[in-house]
Amino acid sequence: MMIFFTGDTHFGDPRILRIDRRPFASVSEHDEALIANWNDAVSPDDEVWHLGDFSLGLAENRMLNILENLHGTKHLIIGNNDGPTTITAPHWASIQHYRELVIDETELVLCHYPFRTWNHMGRGVINMHGHSHGKLKPLPRQYDVGVDVFAFRPVTLEVIKASRKRA
Repeated sequence: MMIFFTGDTHFGDPRILRIDRRPFASVSEHDEALIANWNDAVSPDDEVWHLGDFSLGLAENRMLNILENLHGTKHLIIGNNDGPTTITAPHWASIQHYRELVIDETELVLCHYPFRTWNHMGRGVINMHGHSHGKLKPLPRQYDVGVDVFAFRPVTLEVIKASRKRA
């Protein structure tokens, strides 16, 4: 089993094409590409932490269909655009605003929002977030894991950490 991180998928949200200049001709094309990318990266036995803004404006049955058909055991860190339908969907293994966890001896603080400071920041703990769509200059040990930053797909901790290493 592998563990992945992602955020800011904004399934069904037409604003995302304009605001973030995502390279898709329509919301439908956007959603299908993100679903395909997710399922290409993640196997059914993997785990995915979605750091908020899963969907907005989708009919409940469409949102549930997307969520059900995405591979992996899915956890939601609630974002500002996650409405009641997303938050109460039965396909989430857990739902919370904030989470601290350890993966392969790496301590993580997860939230939809980027922090200026976080628990044990000075002891090497990593803050992962969404919300800023790759537009915010990160602090050391802080990573935006949204799809705008990582080729519209979930990524592993190894890929996230390597994204700042110099060649």
